[in-house]
Amino acid sequence: GLGLEIRAAVHTGEVEVVGDDIRGVAVHMASRILALADPGDILVSATTRDLVDGSGLTFDGRGRHELKGISGSREIFALAGGAPAP
Repeated sequence: GLGLEIRAAVHTGEVEVVGDDIRGVAVHMASRILALADPGDILVSATTRDLVDGSGLTFDGRGRHELKGISGSREIFALAGGAPAP
């Protein structure tokens, strides 16, 4: 009902907990991936896609991207379908 469209990004890696905050390269990478997302997108890194292999989730490639502050280009994927019901 509100007409809101969200976007999300997931990367898997180590984070540093500092008080009530988190930081580190994994947080930075997730933020950079989120910047690539359009409304309604759920984007993931290749690391995350590889870790959920066999889960039934499907992904569409979104190409290789240079992410500010991250060395080298990285492959990004969009969630295309959910896992089937058991």
